[in-house]
Amino acid sequence: MALATTLVSAYDPSPLQDFCVAINNTDSAVFVNGKFCKDPATVTANDFFFCGLNIPGNTAASKLGSSVNLVDVNKFPGLNTLGISLARIDFAPYGLNPPHTHPRGTELLVVIEGTLLVGFVTSNPNKLFTKVLNKGDVFVFPIGLIHFQFNIGKTNALAFSGLSSQNPGVITIANTVFGSNPPINPDVLIKAFQLEKSVVDYLQKQF
Repeated sequence: MALATTLVSAYDPSPLQDFCVAINNTDSAVFVNGKFCKDPATVTANDFFFCGLNIPGNTAASKLGSSVNLVDVNKFPGLNTLGISLARIDFAPYGLNPPHTHPRGTELLVVIEGTLLVGFVTSNPNKLFTKVLNKGDVFVFPIGLIHFQFNIGKTNALAFSGLSSQNPGVITIANTVFGSNPPINPDVLIKAFQLEKSVVDYLQKQF
């Protein structure tokens, strides 16, 4: 029973009502899955509506040439308890969405424009599954596994991702390891990555 309970708690719980539109109001009587519920009597169609994913992301503002617009429960309160979210990912030519994980969600990616090299790495023994995707192709990244998307074309690329959590979270590997606050002790990183101290110092300054 304890094991079953632990496994269930690793995923968004199934809702016990039609919806629970999130609201930042501590006077609300109902608190579900990290959010307070709006009074159903005051819910409107606009609570289940989001606009703006037609607008391209600013890839020029990123050193990596990519822009991710994640629409999770924090941006779209109507997603609360529904176990789903969405992201628009824009890529400049040769832009990269770097290796990262979603600790609480599986990701299903569909390419709208361009050509992407995508892949994920399993837990030990760390096998890489990789594929080149073209317009209309779909690829799935299992929950919690490190994955990436790289625009290998000379033109902009666009993809949309569905994620199996209202708040999937994201852990970008390089940012997390070299950009934590406070910083990880350099001796740990030197030994873990088998790098010279000067390289670790440089990387920590970058992030």
